Amino acid sequence: MKHIFLNLKRFDIPRDKGGVNSIAPVREWGSYIVSNTQEALRKYENDDVEFAMYFPEAHLIQAAGALGENSPVNIGCQGVFREDTAAGGNFGAFTTNRTANAAKAIGCTTTIIGHCEERRDKAGILKEAGVTDSHAVNRLLNQEVLQALKAGLSVLYCIGETAEEQPRWQEVLKEQLETGLSGVDTGRVVIAYEPVWAIGPGKTPPDKDYIARTGSYIKEVTGGLPVVYGGGLKADNAQMLASIPVIDGGLIALTRFQGEIGFYPEEYLEIIGAYLGK
Repeated sequence: MKHIFLNLKRFDIPRDKGGVNSIAPVREWGSYIVSNTQEALRKYENDDVEFAMYFPEAHLIQAAGALGENSPVNIGCQGVFREDTAAGGNFGAFTTNRTANAAKAIGCTTTIIGHCEERRDKAGILKEAGVTDSHAVNRLLNQEVLQALKAGLSVLYCIGETAEEQPRWQEVLKEQLETGLSGVDTGRVVIAYEPVWAIGPGKTPPDKDYIARTGSYIKEVTGGLPVVYGGGLKADNAQMLASIPVIDGGLIALTRFQGEIGFYPEEYLEIIGAYLGK
């Protein structure tokens, strides 16, 4: 099975506020994206490919509400808190935090955990607190993964090495996997590999051999979990990524990188068509 994930980050912010959204009013943005993609995605067999879209929390209810009957789209949230509600326990004292039970109740079926932007944020907070334990972020992410699965969500777990970590990439990825997935039933987990050192303007992306070598290593460490390329599935690399046997899909974010950069549903569908060859 192939897995095509969409991380919509904060692409909802209008251009006049410094964002990249020009496709729909913010209040209608979530439903607009689902409504303008789900019918076209029906031509792909559910047994062959999984589609998931990770929205900012403000748009989850609207996006889930736009799902048609037997929609091929799975709605996901951008991370969950490391604790949750429980019968006879905490019933909701989680100000500012989104728990997995809350996401499930809203209509989510999946979540993305450990994205490089989340890892950077957690590391920055720990640094302010004087924490120098390099594995602390992975332990926090492990708690999130466990809570997500307990609530019935599937997980896209992101790993990747920075430029400073690249010389010891195997050690870094192994730690992220072993600690982040400690005690986890991985039946509902997919791994996204993000070459953090190659993400951003002016950076050189990894070539086919590098991606294949890394994907093979991740499968070796995890016992064969699905691996998608998280460095950005795009129009210009879709066919190359599709030709790598150990890569099971990709993570899409922006669809346009020049001119009016941003996310555009019709370009998202074109990327999928190029990757799946349909």
